[in-house]
Amino acid sequence: MDAGGSEPIEGRNPVLEALRAGRAIDRLLVAEGTSPGFVDKLAALARERGVRVEFVGRAHLEGLARSRAHQGVVAFAPAREYAGVEDVLARAGGGGAALVVALDGVEDPQNLGAIIRSCDAAGAHGVVLTERRSAPLGPGAVKASAGAVEHVPVARVVNLVRTLETLKEAGLWVYGADGQGDRVYHEVDLTGPAVIVIGGEGHGLSRLVKERCDFLIRIPMFGKVNSLNASAAAAVILFEARRQRGAAGRPAP
Repeated sequence: MDAGGSEPIEGRNPVLEALRAGRAIDRLLVAEGTSPGFVDKLAALARERGVRVEFVGRAHLEGLARSRAHQGVVAFAPAREYAGVEDVLARAGGGGAALVVALDGVEDPQNLGAIIRSCDAAGAHGVVLTERRSAPLGPGAVKASAGAVEHVPVARVVNLVRTLETLKEAGLWVYGADGQGDRVYHEVDLTGPAVIVIGGEGHGLSRLVKERCDFLIRIPMFGKVNSLNASAAAAVILFEARRQRGAAGRPAP
């Protein structure tokens, strides 16, 4: 965080998407010498949002940025607020065609950001993660999402098992991604309201979460490695759900 308590948004796409989404920006810094074409595009959008662009030396920007992947632009914004599970359901129109991803202990910010990016690309309605044993929506996850975090609500809950019960009561079916699942992911019906649960790196789904799943589904592996990482598995299943929904005449939101 900077001296004013804001959190950094680093990288060209994340900053552009934050501006497009109307997120409040406290400061917008651009390194001198950044490509004029991008600067013109950024400055025009910033003017529309009433945000002033400050040009600073690259060394100064390096001192403020948390990563080397800032691409010459860093914005500082008030800390992001998490959505509620009810907000995710409301975005899905009450749950009838909901497509939600729940994360059971995904601790790598890069994986979290990539999953949020896949959710946006596949037209999912939101992500649910836990307060403990989970990567937060920090700069690493925001950067990895390539701006998708501005468009996909992320809810944070105390107890994932209870939350899955709540979602089931709202009419959603729960599909847990598990290497030992008894159903192949493309052989189950994903056209209805669905929660796709992705386990954490290394340990997968917890026992209690598995017990709350209606289906345990697996992605067949044909090589020497026996699993995909969390973000890749989420993307595969999300786009299968989108394929099935398109074939059933259910357009993406």
